[in-house]
Formats: sequence, C-alpha cells, structure tokens
Amino acid sequence: MIPGHLRSSAGQWLMNDTVQAEVIMSFLVSEELAFRIPVELDFDSADPYAVRLTFDLPGDAPVTWVFGRELLLDGLSGPAGEGDVRVEPASPDHLSDVYISLQVGAERALFRASAPPLIAFLDRTDRIVPLGKEEVCDTLEAALDRILTEAPAG
Repeated sequence: MIPGHLRSSAGQWLMNDTVQAEVIMSFLVSEELAFRIPVELDFDSADPYAVRLTFDLPGDAPVTWVFGRELLLDGLSGPAGEGDVRVEPASPDHLSDVYISLQVGAERALFRASAPPLIAFLDRTDRIVPLGKEEVCDTLEAALDRILTEAPAG
C-alpha cells in the first residue's frame, strides 16, 4: 500500500496526495527575447498519469496544460512527445536544461527549464505513486458509496 493512502474493500484509493512545485522557467518569445516566469507543476494521486503545468503571463489569465508524467520523465533524456506537448533536453551531451514546447495550431509556447527541479518534482511524485504502479482512482463520493453499500447492516 502506498503511504498516506487508504484502500476500500474494492481496492480503490480513498485519499489523494498531491505534489506541487514552483519552477522558474524561461519563456522563449523569440531567439532574441526571453523572460523568466514562475511555472507551477502539480501532481495529484487521483490522476496519477498526469502532470499539470500552469503559467501566468502578464495581462493574461493563467493557462494550464495537462500531459503525461512519463512524457516529462522521458523528455529529460531524449526527445519525447508527438502532439501538442513536446519535451527534450537542450543538450544531448549532458543533463542541464530541458525545452518544453506547448502548441495549439500555429500558436506555440516554448519554455526552457533547469532539469534538477523537474527531476526533484518527478522524484516526489514517484514516492507517492511509483511509475508503473498507477491506478485510476474513483472519486471519494463513489468510493464511499461502495463502502456503505458493502457494509453489513447493523
């Protein structure tokens, strides 16, 4: 059993653990222009395959992207992603910085992040739900309904 979690008799997790980290990333506007912004990374054990990346550009509402935790991990060591989210090391020779590209149609947001804070974030997620041990969790209400239905009358 994963520490901090309770299982119902149906084997579903009843509590959620989360991991949050603020990582300062460079938002690359063009080859000549970049600025550093705080980016929030979130992981919730209720959705163990996903990572949420939220950034807030001046004058705009916060933007959240959801993508695979494994995609972020794979992108630390080599190019990963084929769709709207791509992650790849800035240098193939050593692990230092990582590019994260988010694209919708012709619009693209490109970030450059230091790898160590991403590795630390992923390590913390792995302590809650180890990669390869994910289970899709029911909502708390559904789990409680099942428990109460299965409970002997008394």
